[in-house]
This record gives sequence, C-alpha cells and structure tokens, in this order.
Amino acid sequence: MRYGEEEIDKATLELWDNPTPERDYEINITFSEFTCLCPRSGYPDFATFKITYVPDKKIIELKSLKLYLNSFRQCYVSHEEVANRVYSELSERLAPRYLEVIADFNPRGNVKTIIRITSRQSLPSL
Repeated sequence: MRYGEEEIDKATLELWDNPTPERDYEINITFSEFTCLCPRSGYPDFATFKITYVPDKKIIELKSLKLYLNSFRQCYVSHEEVANRVYSELSERLAPRYLEVIADFNPRGNVKTIIRITSRQSLPSL
C-alpha cells in the first residue's frame, strides 16, 4: 500500500478550535475531485462537493476533510446516501451554526443529480 492510500485508509475528520467563535462568518469549501462507485453497476461516479458552514466552537482542518472525502472512492454508495453521510458527519462533529452540503454529480447515462442538504436554520446575517 502506498503512503497516500494509507493516509486515506486511516482518515478521520480533525477539528480545530474556532479562532473567533464570537463572530458569525461563512466558510466555503469546494472539493471538485470526489469519486465513489455506483452500488448497482460498479461504475465510478464523479462529483463536486460544496460545503458551506458558519462555525460555532470548531472548524474543520482542510487536509483531514480532503482525506475523508477521498475515503469514499472505493465505496459502493448512492448519490443520496453519500451526500447525507457527509452532511451528518459534519453536522455531528462540527455542530455549526449553519451547514449546507451540495453534492453535484457529473452526468452519467444522460442523468445529472444534485443533492442539497441544509440545516433548518437560515444563514446568519453576515
């Protein structure tokens, strides 16, 4: 196993203390090289994940997020399931003031899928 595969295999989301928890500010992250496998055919699915959140006490360390998202590349998982898993993990671990996850999958078989999950709270006025 190569070192990158080892890092992905042991990937966990690392959290840091929010340097300014008294302030509402928005963090936007785009991960344009997401891959997973179709649970029916085994064909690869490609997507761009867009994550927007307003942190409370914690923020996500970006390399750990990259490795975490890369850990799905050999998983047989539907678009809906993987988007909801990423949302749930971030919501539970970060407990942000606001969170939105958009999984924008590339067309395959002339079908395009976009999954959007948003916390019930609206985005604070920034």
